[in-house]
Amino acid sequence: MLILLNKPFGVLCQFSPQPERLTLADCVPVPNVYPAGRLDADSEGLLLLTDDGKLQHAIAHPDRKEAKTYLVQVDGVADASALARLQAPLDLGDFMTKPCRAVRIAEPEWLWPRNPPIRARADKPTSWLAITLQEGKNRQVRRMTAAVGLPTLRLVRSAIGAVSLATHPLMPGEWREIEPDELKADPQSQPNA
Repeated sequence: MLILLNKPFGVLCQFSPQPERLTLADCVPVPNVYPAGRLDADSEGLLLLTDDGKLQHAIAHPDRKEAKTYLVQVDGVADASALARLQAPLDLGDFMTKPCRAVRIAEPEWLWPRNPPIRARADKPTSWLAITLQEGKNRQVRRMTAAVGLPTLRLVRSAIGAVSLATHPLMPGEWREIEPDELKADPQSQPNA
């Protein structure tokens, strides 16, 4: 079984109960499934869960990581220099990132409002980026944007491999079963996330 979940903001990426915190068990009432990869509590978007240990290992193993696309609202305006730094290998202190794709985008019109909302400051503009990684270290996107002077305000994983919120529309907290081969579909035939 392979489940695609749109993890809401604030939900912990675990099934064990936590006092006064929502967990994956509050979203997916299916026994014996486990996340194949993670999103921190402050991040939203697509997450894969499975009951198959071999499949979980294959999806999460560093040598076989699926490309993941994140929509990122940052504090400040991303200029060409910041985008170039994000795309090149970036030294984050404990590791060097691999080259990635980072482009400035318009705020996605289809994106649901975050609860609680992002703070708004009239004197400080924000901008949106689409960042696609082939790796996924702990809090990597947040650390990358901070390293180029653009702290992350909101982070939404919009695609894993060929599966995206465009190909599999889900609102926060919604989930559905998918076939493992859907992750490998031809990305050229998929709409943009």
